[in-house]
Amino acid sequence: MIHKKSKNTIQHWTSYSLIDCGDGKKLERFGQVVLIRPEPSAIWPAKLSREEWVKMAYAECVQLSNNKAEWKRYKDFKSNWNIEYTLKGKSLMFNLQLTRFKHVGLFPEHYVNWNFIYDSVRAIGPEARVLNLFAYTGGASLAAKAAGADVVHVDSIKQVISWAKENMSSSKLKDIRWVVEDALKFISRENKRGNTYDGIILDPPSFGLGSKGERWKLEESINELISQVRQVLNPTKSFVVLNTYSPSFTPLVVDNLLKAHFPHAKSLNSKELFLLSESGYKMPTGVTGTISNI
Repeated sequence: MIHKKSKNTIQHWTSYSLIDCGDGKKLERFGQVVLIRPEPSAIWPAKLSREEWVKMAYAECVQLSNNKAEWKRYKDFKSNWNIEYTLKGKSLMFNLQLTRFKHVGLFPEHYVNWNFIYDSVRAIGPEARVLNLFAYTGGASLAAKAAGADVVHVDSIKQVISWAKENMSSSKLKDIRWVVEDALKFISRENKRGNTYDGIILDPPSFGLGSKGERWKLEESINELISQVRQVLNPTKSFVVLNTYSPSFTPLVVDNLLKAHFPHAKSLNSKELFLLSESGYKMPTGVTGTISNI
C-alpha cells in the first residue's frame, strides 16, 4: 500500500498529488482532501485496491450522465477549501469546491503552462498585455498577472468569472479585466477595434455553448479562432498557449495547426500533458502547444 503522505510527484507542489489512477478513475489529493473522480483515459488496472482508495478518500464523484455527476461523501469536510501553488516566489491561491461537473475548480497539470506564461511575461516586460480565452477559474490569468501583465480574462459563464475573481483576491492580486462573453466573438471584435496582445492563452473545450447559446465544436471552429488570434497578436514580441482535450488533437495535430498559422514563430513546441502518479503511472491529461517570438 502507498501511504497517504508519500512523496509528491510534482516535487515543488506540496498541496497537490495524484496518488493512483486506473479502472476509469483517479485518486487525487488537493491539500488534505483526497478525492476519487472519473477519468475515462485511465483504462489500465489501478495499483491500489478499491478498499484502499475508499479508505483514503473524503468523497467520490459518481458519473450520472455526460454532463452531470453527484458526490458521495466518505468523511466530513468543508465543501469549500483552498490550496496554494508557489510560482517563482509568488503565491497563487485556488478556492476549490465540489461541482456537479466533476471538476473542483483546478486543472493541476496546467502548472507547466503557468510557469511558461510567467517566464514569457517577464521576458516581454511590464508592458505585456495578455488575453486569456476560455479562461475558467483563472490559473493562467493569475500567472500572467503575478508576472506583471495587463490581463483580460474571458469566459462565457458568469459564475466561473466570479470564481476566478475570488482566486485573484485570495492570491492578493488585482486589476484583471473580466469579460463574460463568447471567446470567438470577443476576439473578432478586438480584431476590428485594432487591439493587440503580447500573449494569448487558449483553453477551448471540445464541445460547449456560449453565453447566448452559441454552439462550439473544436474541430469546426479552431482554425477560425487561431486565425483571429494571429491577427491580434504582436508579431515581434509575443507568445501563445493552446490547450486541447479532444482525443483527435494529438501533439502532431496541434503542432501542424500552430505551424500553419504561425509559420515564422521563433520557437514552437507541442507535447502531451500528463500527471505522474505516486503509483508510477503517467496519466494523460490533454495536449498543449506553445509558440514564442521573444
